[in-house]
Amino acid sequence: MAKTSMVNRDLKRTKLVKKYAAKRAELKAIVLSPTASYEEKMDAQTKLQKQPRDASPARQRTRCALTGRPRAVYQKFGLGRNKLREATMRGDVPGLRKASW
Repeated sequence: MAKTSMVNRDLKRTKLVKKYAAKRAELKAIVLSPTASYEEKMDAQTKLQKQPRDASPARQRTRCALTGRPRAVYQKFGLGRNKLREATMRGDVPGLRKASW
């Protein structure tokens, strides 16, 4: 099991990302726009930098849905390697089975 505080921190980041997603998209569109003036781009960049650090989606971590493990998480299933293996052996994951050759 992962530390509860780390899992909660990641949940807090997820909420912040959702809260600021629309505003970040608008500001990034201005920054990347070829028609925007230099001043508008600099103003948008400054507003982006003033947002909370955790509002950036890059600061989120993929975690296992069952254990909270931060590494070796298969994004397609949302499970860590250990729990994915257990679920596969039980037959809980459709279309997935242990390889044998």
